[in-house]
Amino acid sequence: MTDNSPQAPAGRAGSFSLSPDPTGTTVSKRAWWALVVLLAGMAMALLDTSIVNVALQTIRTSLDADEATLSWVISGYALAFGLLLIPAGRFGDRFGHKWIFIVGVAMFTLASVWCGFAQSSTELVVARVVQGIGGGIYVPAVASLIQLMFPARIRGRAFGVMGAVIGISTALGPLIGGLLIQAFGETEGWRSIFFVNAPIGVLTVIAAFLLVPGGAEGKRLSTDAVGLLLAIAGLVALLVPLIEGEDQGWPLWTWLSLIGGAVLLVLFAFWERHVATTKAEPLVPPHLFSHPQFTGGVLLAFVYFAAFTGIFFTISLLWQAGLQHTALESGLVSLPFSIGSIVGAALSDPLAQRLGRNVLSLGTGLVALGLITLWLIFWLAPTEDLVSWDLLLPLLVAGFGSGLFIAPNARFIVATVDNSEAGAASGVIQTMQRIGAAVGIAITGSVLFAQLPSSFAPSTAKAAEIAQQHAAGGAEAIKQAIQQYVDHALAVAFGDGAALAMLTSATFAVAAFLLVFALPKKVSLQ
Repeated sequence: MTDNSPQAPAGRAGSFSLSPDPTGTTVSKRAWWALVVLLAGMAMALLDTSIVNVALQTIRTSLDADEATLSWVISGYALAFGLLLIPAGRFGDRFGHKWIFIVGVAMFTLASVWCGFAQSSTELVVARVVQGIGGGIYVPAVASLIQLMFPARIRGRAFGVMGAVIGISTALGPLIGGLLIQAFGETEGWRSIFFVNAPIGVLTVIAAFLLVPGGAEGKRLSTDAVGLLLAIAGLVALLVPLIEGEDQGWPLWTWLSLIGGAVLLVLFAFWERHVATTKAEPLVPPHLFSHPQFTGGVLLAFVYFAAFTGIFFTISLLWQAGLQHTALESGLVSLPFSIGSIVGAALSDPLAQRLGRNVLSLGTGLVALGLITLWLIFWLAPTEDLVSWDLLLPLLVAGFGSGLFIAPNARFIVATVDNSEAGAASGVIQTMQRIGAAVGIAITGSVLFAQLPSSFAPSTAKAAEIAQQHAAGGAEAIKQAIQQYVDHALAVAFGDGAALAMLTSATFAVAAFLLVFALPKKVSLQ
């Protein structure tokens, strides 16, 4: 391809013109290399949404973390990520998407190193929140820069590559995490899943400075700080009791927090309507929700991601904490879902062209079918007898359905609003996906951990009974028998918790299947 881009203006290092070839048929090689840089950053952020799941048990033992902390490690990242998506896009319009991308990747990289060095569960949660903030800052810049760098006729190819990177990086997270922990040890190997971001992040920052174009900045900045604070306060007030309530025994403060969170979100809605009446720009434009189909689509995005993210969380804890398997074995269990997801994503565009909205119905229907089957397996089969082959087919089906849904769903939701509102609608959808992921993990974790007793050790009477039964074999035989009792109790408790957690995820998936029918039957996929 011919490089027709003009030289960068003096004084603007590492920039080239954002104006694509006016004929819309060629683009510079440098633009494609810039795309590689941008997608490396995006892959890093999305990989960390799923890679941590297989590390939860090793984090639990290494840092002596409680159950609530494990939920926070996932939910804190997802919530911070989601809440920064919309304001970060506006900062990019003001200061330049290139520099927002560089700042966000640098923050994400430093926070990743902080996560790797964390010496307590609280420190790890705080570092994960900062990591989520970094990801939320720079991920919106990727789509914005693709829009600016590529002419309309080529832009679809660039976005197609981006979609493939999103699907593959999210799907392969558990397997990559398992391989890293296997390589660096079950005790402290979890730190490697964060340290691996350091060289990738540093190289991405340097390459972005040299290759990614600047320019297109200078728009008036309107951040709606009050709206952002109300949204953060409301969602945190809802998440804290959902995550901590079961561990704390649901004291009065948890119920007051839930009520307070609901009130704050109502105030947020009223504030956004007020801001919309002024010349300022609201964080979430209320007029978008004058389209009933868009409202249904936003609920669909929220509910689907609440179902989707709980799958790996549940299976990883069951496989490692309940059945004493390694992190690598836990990652391999999830591999059929990853394969199905990649295949489904590859087929989603042609199927969407042919089937229209039915591709989303098919996708969510297959996810619901797969999760219901997993629930029945966890509920009916003896937990200690479970092997990875038992989960292969339902995970493959659910993964294929997920791939069919995730790639085209946003375009169907955006199609419910006017073209002039597409950018704002896309930001709201991405935010609701991340918030749905955070809420889904909070609820799933609460349901799973509610089935775990405070101790798995046998009671004094039971220990005496075991000792009497194995007295002839001596102290070693008694010790082994008690350990077998503990292992059995552990497996049964985690099996019961996993069954209810998977039922929760399946319920969300069924709700997503029903919400698909709120969307238009056909949309333009150009």
